[in-house]
Amino acid sequence: MSESQFSFLGAEFQPELDSASRAEGYALSDPGAAVIYARKCLESAVKWMYQHDRALAEPYEATLGARLNDAAFKALEGGRIFDLARKIQQAGNRAVHESKAPSKLEAVEIVSALFQFCLWFAFTYGRTSKPDLSLRFNPHRLLDAGEAERPSLRERQELEARLEHESEELAAAQLRLAESTRTADELNAELAKLRAEVAAAKKKAAETVPLEAFDWSEAETRKFKIDALLAEAGWTGLVEGRDIEYEVRGMPSESGIGYVDYVLWAADGKPLAVVEAKKALTDPKVGEQQAKLYADCLEAAFSQRPLIYCSNGYEHWLWDDTQYPSRRVQGFCTHDELDLLIQRRTARKSLVSLDAGEQIVDRHYQRRAISAITEHFEHGKQRKALLVMATGAGKTRTVIALVDLLMRAGWVKRVLFLADRTALVNQAVNAFKTHLPDSAPVNLVTEGNVDGRVYVSTYQTMVGKIDEYRADGTRRFGVGHFDLVVIDEAHRSVYRKYRGIFEYFDSLLVGLTATPKDEVDKNTYDLFDLETGVPTDAYSLDDAIKDGFLVPPHGVSVALKFVREGIKYDELKEDEKDAWDEMDWGTDDEGDPLDPPEAIDPAELNKWLFNKDTVDRVLEYLMTEGVKVAGGDRLGKTIIFAKNQKHAEFIKERFDANYPALDAGNFARVITHQVKYGQSLIDDFSNKTKAPHIAISVDMLDTGIDVPEVVNLVFFKMVRSKTKFWQMLGRGTRLCPNLFGPGEHKTHFNVFDFCGNLEYFSQPLVPAEKSSGKSLSEILFSARLELLQTLDAVAALGDERAEIAATLHKTVASMNPDNFLVRPHLELVERFSSLAAWESVSLADLAELNQRVAKLPDRLDADSEEAKRFDVVMLNAQLDLLQRVPFERKRRRIIRIASALADLGTAIPAVAEQSELIADIQTDEWWADVTYPMLEDARKRLRNLVQLIVHTNKNVLYSDFADEFGGVSVVNLPGTGPPGGSDGAADGDGGLSGSDEFAQFRKKAQHFLKENLAEGVVAKVRSGEPLTQDDMDDLQRVLVAAGIGDDATFAEASERAGSFGLFIRSLVGLDRAAAKRAFARFLDDKRYRVNQIRFVEMVIDYLTEHGTVEERRVYESPFISVAPEGPDAIFVSDDVDEFFEIVKHLRNTAAV
Repeated sequence: MSESQFSFLGAEFQPELDSASRAEGYALSDPGAAVIYARKCLESAVKWMYQHDRALAEPYEATLGARLNDAAFKALEGGRIFDLARKIQQAGNRAVHESKAPSKLEAVEIVSALFQFCLWFAFTYGRTSKPDLSLRFNPHRLLDAGEAERPSLRERQELEARLEHESEELAAAQLRLAESTRTADELNAELAKLRAEVAAAKKKAAETVPLEAFDWSEAETRKFKIDALLAEAGWTGLVEGRDIEYEVRGMPSESGIGYVDYVLWAADGKPLAVVEAKKALTDPKVGEQQAKLYADCLEAAFSQRPLIYCSNGYEHWLWDDTQYPSRRVQGFCTHDELDLLIQRRTARKSLVSLDAGEQIVDRHYQRRAISAITEHFEHGKQRKALLVMATGAGKTRTVIALVDLLMRAGWVKRVLFLADRTALVNQAVNAFKTHLPDSAPVNLVTEGNVDGRVYVSTYQTMVGKIDEYRADGTRRFGVGHFDLVVIDEAHRSVYRKYRGIFEYFDSLLVGLTATPKDEVDKNTYDLFDLETGVPTDAYSLDDAIKDGFLVPPHGVSVALKFVREGIKYDELKEDEKDAWDEMDWGTDDEGDPLDPPEAIDPAELNKWLFNKDTVDRVLEYLMTEGVKVAGGDRLGKTIIFAKNQKHAEFIKERFDANYPALDAGNFARVITHQVKYGQSLIDDFSNKTKAPHIAISVDMLDTGIDVPEVVNLVFFKMVRSKTKFWQMLGRGTRLCPNLFGPGEHKTHFNVFDFCGNLEYFSQPLVPAEKSSGKSLSEILFSARLELLQTLDAVAALGDERAEIAATLHKTVASMNPDNFLVRPHLELVERFSSLAAWESVSLADLAELNQRVAKLPDRLDADSEEAKRFDVVMLNAQLDLLQRVPFERKRRRIIRIASALADLGTAIPAVAEQSELIADIQTDEWWADVTYPMLEDARKRLRNLVQLIVHTNKNVLYSDFADEFGGVSVVNLPGTGPPGGSDGAADGDGGLSGSDEFAQFRKKAQHFLKENLAEGVVAKVRSGEPLTQDDMDDLQRVLVAAGIGDDATFAEASERAGSFGLFIRSLVGLDRAAAKRAFARFLDDKRYRVNQIRFVEMVIDYLTEHGTVEERRVYESPFISVAPEGPDAIFVSDDVDEFFEIVKHLRNTAAV
């Protein structure tokens, strides 16, 4: 067996050498044991220091924690010794108390830290000899005993207990031996002599070498990080001269020789990738040109160009300079993944050359979306795309067809589809099984260990899966495992919570959302590297309604007084006031009855107070005004969106009370996450003729349910999330042929809104200040950073500043370096895991810590939520005080908390102990001269008491006060199709203006004709069929008979528009289907690119509204947004000629 790297400890420190050698030996074979032995070595060494170093007085208790935190120990070498010791101690504690065993990388880092500690320890206290300070820890000398099964938490705890017992037994035996051979005086004299020798050794060490001689940088360990990341991807057993420091020839240097840090080889002996390793604090991209030259040399020698990695152990960049610019990644690809990337350079097909699977998608906008994304990927060299598509328009099928195309083209092998709910995962899996069964879809929520080509998962499940390892130490889902990641319903909350997943996988990324493109959050566009408001492709609800693929909502806002204004006692009838006074409103924290309130806020209604008449009126309105089916005998499928579970149950109770004869209690059912076997109810609701016909839902049916028969939506709760509102609205948009009988299709759906949602979302909204979405831990970390910065300018509060710095340091030091969320920020985390780094923090570092580290998970024991909320209030008050900002609201809140604690009385000992402080806080005198230390003292002493405060116990109440209807109004939502015939005059061709009399004629004629679009000549005008003079004569007779127009107005109309036929066409427009038939050739995505198809679709939109288009108009807005120089710039000459021939032909058909 080779000599231990800790042999410098020698016989003088034999117990420490034994433990350190064991830690070294176990580092790769049993990381948990290694970390425990490292902690044992530390504990032994620190105990020796306190016994023999007169500068270290034994603290209040003889434990490792107390000794490390003693001021004298923390001051050693400017805090660097404490940092090393704390790191080892915390890792040892986690190994004993946490179920997850330490990783190899963590064990190596701890053994490296132990090496530095022991080198300092032996050099400082060694009396017979001192180690050579040029010694450096070499992680490559560690022995890997193979992949033994990692010990369980129980086994690690048993090891710790055994070592503790052995240590106690050894200490007792040594004491017995000493006492049996020497007197107390002799022992004291020997200890004094030893302490004098130790002091002399310390003095000699301090005079011999400066602190900087120690390798505080852990350079070799940081290089080992690259090896560890390579090992995660299966690159183990790397050999010097072949895999490491490989010699290449042809470099532009005098010798022409270079040495590649790493070469990753294919099975056939050709290079797959080079890795250029740089120092930890060096930008890895500075090595990019050097790595490129190495790749040139290897390509010349092996006829295959390798991929290029540049890494400093913390930050990694991948560059395939035949395909894409370099991009940041979070690790290395496996052999097979790299081999596939190389093969794709030549094997993958052009995406433009392949068709989207018509058996999966057959609608023009779906094919257009696929073309837009593939063009974005192939010609734009982009790797991220965002698709905006209305709910019900087929987002999932579109993405399945995209996956099919990318797989057939050889661009994609494995796909990850992410959704935010299990129901959506199940739905997506079923869709893949139906439309692309060869993709072998895997539901990761229920089939965790199954392999396939398409994996479907919730975001939460994937967060856990990323940190899973196989038995051989490789990650199951490495950074290169997926070639495409699809985000279902990409919006701000997903971006905020789960961006780490998207940044972890080095893949193509496609986001799907139904939120209108102008409502999508800026951060979402940033995630996809897109200009705000400009997704890769968009197909709106308005577009889908115009094209006949979805039906529009008919929005009705119904004002109910109690729902909008609340219930006011003074406005009740006398008998209702009596009932109000007699109600049991609950008790206070002393158990005494609460007095009846003066009013109930609207937000409280349907939260804990439920009023019969309010619910009855809503149900009555629904049953009277809702769309009926079955010949008008039965209410059509309806979803009622309730506020909470009790609200849903109360609605159900009132429905059954009012309509007991309907399906024996099955007509309306509660369908929520709390209902067992809820899926069976959804299945029944999805059946056209089967009960329930009313689904009362709380969140569960907001998304993910596809029931075309839904014709009524009832909003019985307030919604303020744009994303959620449009998802809920999408429950009614789907087509449903023959819903009312043969040939009688669903044409619209009702939205009955009782809570002001329609008015809210129908107005141009001023962007609300976005809520941070931050956790309490993140808010506290950020607040302490700001306090740290503020305290830097207050010299008198040095101790307080040090305390804030220690709290921040403790948080950062506890972060798990193996967590995939932490890894991208590892350099910053490791730098500030040192207490010394907090002594002076630059503004730039504070900003980085706030942006990158504050949000990361730590491993500290969790405080109660109440304590954290109290901390937030107190820290913000401290900040305001230091910055001389008034904080009256925070002061009042702190006083209220103190008052609530005082109300608990002195029966609770912990509260009684702080009673004087609690009383003082409620006085003006305490606040008159309040200082930062006073607030901090109060925070510490009260933070663990606030969770004892018992909040008022409000009863759930049911009332029967007479509610009343306000106004009922139709509300037209923007982007859901026109509310009816347009009263505005068309511009351009057919555009009319002139006298008020003629304007009135035009308006009346347009309204009449749009009411009779399917009739005879009117239908012919819209169809694009050639018109005759007889047709015009018939139309004029019809108009005259309806009391609209005369010969004079008809003549004026003909003169203004160019002919009477063109005038009529301008009023009714051209049928969209007719326009599409005319331009069918130009809509073929197999022949034309996305911008060409978009241009033609804009022309079709214009024709649908205005009937004809003049040639000059296509060189103006809005067409120039797609073709700035007109159609000549995007089509070849023959296509331009044909395009204008079609435009001319459509105009001529009406020129009579």
